[in-house]
Amino acid sequence: MSTLAASDDPAPAERFRLKSAAPRSAQSAQSARSAEADQKPPRPAGAELYPWTGDLEGSRDVLAREKPGFAMLLGWLEMFVLRRNLRPGRAACERFWREQVLGKPRERWQLDQWAAAIRWYLRWLENRVAAGGEVRSLEARARDAVERAATRRGLARRTRQTYGRWVACYAKWAGGPKAMLKPETAAEFLAWKVSEDEISYASQKLGLNALAFFFKAVCGMESVRIPVKMRETSRRVPVVLDLDEVIRVLDRLDERYGLMARLQYGSGLRLMELVRLRVKDIDEKRGIVTVRAGKGDKDRVTLLPESLRRPVAERKRALRELHEKDRASGLAGVWLPGALRRKFPKGGESFAWQYLFPAAKTSVDPESGLTRRHHIGDDAYARALRKAVDDALIGKHATSHALRHSFATHLLEGGTDIRTIQELLGHADVKTTEIYTHVAKNIGATGVKSPLDGLDPPEDGRRDAIVPFKAG
Repeated sequence: MSTLAASDDPAPAERFRLKSAAPRSAQSAQSARSAEADQKPPRPAGAELYPWTGDLEGSRDVLAREKPGFAMLLGWLEMFVLRRNLRPGRAACERFWREQVLGKPRERWQLDQWAAAIRWYLRWLENRVAAGGEVRSLEARARDAVERAATRRGLARRTRQTYGRWVACYAKWAGGPKAMLKPETAAEFLAWKVSEDEISYASQKLGLNALAFFFKAVCGMESVRIPVKMRETSRRVPVVLDLDEVIRVLDRLDERYGLMARLQYGSGLRLMELVRLRVKDIDEKRGIVTVRAGKGDKDRVTLLPESLRRPVAERKRALRELHEKDRASGLAGVWLPGALRRKFPKGGESFAWQYLFPAAKTSVDPESGLTRRHHIGDDAYARALRKAVDDALIGKHATSHALRHSFATHLLEGGTDIRTIQELLGHADVKTTEIYTHVAKNIGATGVKSPLDGLDPPEDGRRDAIVPFKAG
């Protein structure tokens, strides 16, 4: 089997041609700007996307017929490093080889060629670092710059990551740093995303905000105008579970997530609002749930179901034992937002700030490097809920957000006014809440009686005398 070991006699730095690719010509840039919005604009060659591209093209160590295979493998490696936020180097290459290359059976010639490509890359990396050159791809540099700028401005971690992903995608599409600096190129990119991926209106706004942040916070532009026309998409009707379906899902859910699902349905919480709940956020005696820094960084108050007051109190007692165990072991306190962390340095160690649904295992905080106990993973809960929906044989595409939709719809069907539901859900505009009038039973169009039900019964007295469907 091929090995990743570097050669004992690495090629000297002078054998690599360190050159940058030429920017796009004015003619090609003009043709890209004149492309129709409903067509995919031509993507420029990615010679400036990876710093090793020009060196590979001019390398005398690689045969001409081998260079396309080397470029394919190294591009694959760059994608792996970017997605896992790794630093280019031997450790990243070894992980890539173990997880991606050896993850499935390969032909011997593939392993030999790919191992040679990795060895060439490691030699290039050593010489590039020695020369003080950049080793990260354009995507990684753009993403890192955006996340650093977002961190300085106190943006939430998920917002930083989302902006970073958008700008990294934009960098790959633009193909070079000079093209990235043009707002017209950003407009072409957004138009391409709408045409190619058919992204929703909300995703379009998110991408526009990410690119505007890039131009202002990273590039230092005071005012930015990205000439793009947003394409509005139709509002989708929410998926709602009937009361019987809610019961069936809750009965089949893994008991580890039972209280979470009941609380999400009973209080109308979003997924991240649920997993981020702290001990202090639930007042079981008064029946109040306080959502901190919800969507739009807004706080709100919603109700705690009567049936959950005792289970919540029991959970808090169990959490106190876990909290005392963590404190005795010297574990770092839970994560706190920056301002609170500076104001209350020991706040993360107090019981009130502990997560109501903590993770079973501790993990390393990617920002501070401290080992602490975070909240339960939202993906694990979402997977468990989808499995419960499948096990309940419900023919609906119901995610965890369907419990929030069902909360609002069932309140509306029970006579609660729309303004109260808006406050409980935390909607900024009542028009967002009015979507539930389209799915609530006996309200609006759903309250109309079908003319089929007014037909006279058949002669045999059976209203359901319909010819059954037979396969084949």
